Amino acid sequence: MKILITGGCGFVGSNIAIFLKRKIKNVQIVTIDNLSRKGSYVNKQRLKKVNIRNHKINIEQFTKIKTLPRFDVIIDCCAEPAIEISKKEPDRVFNTNLVGTYNVLKKCVKDKSNIIFLSSSRVYSIKKLRNLVKNLNLKKSLKLKHKINEEFDTSEVSSLYGFTKLASEKLIKELFFGLKQKYLINRFGVIAGPWQFGKQDQGFVPLWVARHLLRKKISYIGFGGLGNQVRDVIHIDDVCEIIYLQLKKFNQIYNNTFNIGGGLTNAISLNKLTIKCQGITKRKTIINSVKKTSNYDIPYFITDNKKLKKFYNWLPKKNIDKIIGDIFIWLNQNKILLKYFK
Repeated sequence: MKILITGGCGFVGSNIAIFLKRKIKNVQIVTIDNLSRKGSYVNKQRLKKVNIRNHKINIEQFTKIKTLPRFDVIIDCCAEPAIEISKKEPDRVFNTNLVGTYNVLKKCVKDKSNIIFLSSSRVYSIKKLRNLVKNLNLKKSLKLKHKINEEFDTSEVSSLYGFTKLASEKLIKELFFGLKQKYLINRFGVIAGPWQFGKQDQGFVPLWVARHLLRKKISYIGFGGLGNQVRDVIHIDDVCEIIYLQLKKFNQIYNNTFNIGGGLTNAISLNKLTIKCQGITKRKTIINSVKKTSNYDIPYFITDNKKLKKFYNWLPKKNIDKIIGDIFIWLNQNKILLKYFK
């Protein structure tokens, strides 16, 4: 099997590449990444150690993408995932997330390749998600137990980032219509784990652990600045496992969309995350409170994995304590990497 992974030097792409290289016999894995994100060169070295070559290609450059050899499957992990950048750099978000996907799809159609597309939980309507939590104090939000499935509303505003991911999903269906090629669309929520160089609006779990280790300030932003926003979190190892399982079953399960996340058992608020980080690091830090809420932010998201369980008889295995613990061990063993979180 020959696999191309876009965004291969990012957190998700690099971990999937290394996992599949070790898991699948005689697999050939190649990545493309323009190495623009912090930590990209660190992950490039990790790939090199297991003989995975990265081509330094910008996803917007189809003239370079089309020169690559044919692959059986392309796993499209390339994205600009930070929500707030949608406002500040709309061209960058649009070109990376939508034009980039279009280029990947043209390559797929040309070569008759299948695709696994990493979409996002942010395709869902902000207004409808906010309506789930009427009381923005949010203190009872962990008790709501309302999980979002694939049928949740996508018709209203979801951020430019959310739009590009939803539009990319539509592009896949349009371009593969009538062809014998197969696709899978995975709407992931918050992914976390070792080798994630996180920031406030993308990758906040390792950021929280690192800021406690460094005794650096953290911020509760929006919804009153109380830190009561809730997200479910999935371990990167579980992400790699489900991608592997999807590859194995591609001939039986295809042309489908799945919500994939940590689920109710892995849901956590920011203030609960702070308490857990204090416990594992034995350190406290200054907490900054910003009451104003971005119009792109949502107070609550917990993934419904019911469809995933039905099709694959599989659910995430690693709980939130394991996720935080693995990040803590990774940073303690690689203290030089703490510089990326200052």
